[in-house]
Amino acid sequence: MHKKKNKQDLSDHTSTYSMRYSAEEVPKYEMPDKSMPSNAAYQLVHDELNLDGNPSLNLASFVTTWMEPEADKLIAENINKNFIDHDEYPQIEMIHERVVNMLARLFNSPEDQTSVGTTTIGSSEAIMLGLLAHKWSWKNRMKAEGKDDSKPNIVYGADVHVCWEKFAKYFDVEMRSIPMEEDRWIINPELVEELIDENTICVGAILGTTFTGQTDPIKEINDLLVKVKKDKGWDIPIHVDGASGGFIAPFVYPDLEWDFRLEQVKSINVSGHKYGLVYPGSGWLVFRDEKDIPEDIVFKVNYLGGEMPTYTLNFSRGSSMVVAQYYNFLRLGKEGYTKIMTNVVNNAKYLAEKMMDTGLFENLNPTQLLPVVAVKLKDKQDFTLYELTDKLRERGWIIPAYTLPPNAEKVIIMRVVVKENFSRDMADMLLSDIDVAIEKLKKAAPKGTASKKKGVC
Repeated sequence: MHKKKNKQDLSDHTSTYSMRYSAEEVPKYEMPDKSMPSNAAYQLVHDELNLDGNPSLNLASFVTTWMEPEADKLIAENINKNFIDHDEYPQIEMIHERVVNMLARLFNSPEDQTSVGTTTIGSSEAIMLGLLAHKWSWKNRMKAEGKDDSKPNIVYGADVHVCWEKFAKYFDVEMRSIPMEEDRWIINPELVEELIDENTICVGAILGTTFTGQTDPIKEINDLLVKVKKDKGWDIPIHVDGASGGFIAPFVYPDLEWDFRLEQVKSINVSGHKYGLVYPGSGWLVFRDEKDIPEDIVFKVNYLGGEMPTYTLNFSRGSSMVVAQYYNFLRLGKEGYTKIMTNVVNNAKYLAEKMMDTGLFENLNPTQLLPVVAVKLKDKQDFTLYELTDKLRERGWIIPAYTLPPNAEKVIIMRVVVKENFSRDMADMLLSDIDVAIEKLKKAAPKGTASKKKGVC
């Protein structure tokens, strides 16, 4: 005798794609009235996200797209812990302090000073926090001297990340930006000297620019500011944006002076989620000395338990990436980071050399301190870099083409960011696809139209 199954029994054995949810439009702008099974909701979201690019082929972003399974496990185990709850999760805060100490020593913090720092969502928050500290240190100094503190300015190059401009706009600081030129992609001491004065809260220097991967001459800028302090009494700090290069230079170029070995470098930011090899969002801010953070911009709260200081733009945030950063430091050590970063830089050099061998490209980052291959077309060609990157996208490669900032906006470049999971074999595959794409573009181009094409360098 067979027992008749009810509707609930039948739905339990229905496959995900045979459910009615697969035949209906996915809610996009209004929350649905009724619930759906978890497997149906998962599959709908999962399938839609398949339209995103492949993270392993994303050569546009500096952000980490791969970590070891053990790191993934730690991240999952701590994803429900709010980092700001120090009383509830004291060991997370202990791990955070360890990471800050490791970074301070990595950046050659002076032994006679007490370096401090904090984790952030990314380098954008870290930069804003660092510059806010310098603004308030300047204001306090000007007030103590009985001088006007209403007109702060900040000096940096057009090679900075957009967050620098956001800081100036959001926090009412005059922007003194040094424009690029068609044959100069970074700043220099002479240009800095023209713009600084006693109202300058800080000079920004970049250890590996987003645009071309080149590095500002940080030591030379420091020497200028040391001389200015001696001659004019203006104690102007440097904030080093080491978002990308801060995890490259210490391991590949240990003798390069860019960090706290330089007298006027007072703060450094670095992105854990870039070459710190941690998923987003993870940034770090380290100050040379605790005196570089004015006490009146550090807040104390007690509504999470015991009283604790807080110096962040965000409040609540996940703990997972702090744990992941600590895992990487323990797992890899200096030896592991050195091997990985050396390999990354060498793969970037290999890719750049092979691209130069075609005779079609000019290398905008010949030093390769940062593992970024930034090129422009050498002469007028039968194709543009925009067309080339579009053609490469057909093979799955995500590579940007863009113009440089003023006064170099006529220069169009293509940039490849080489990361840990970009192997020599992948470099060869990319080079092969570039060759094929160029041949296809040349065949498709009408004769005699190269000079008329939009975007040709």
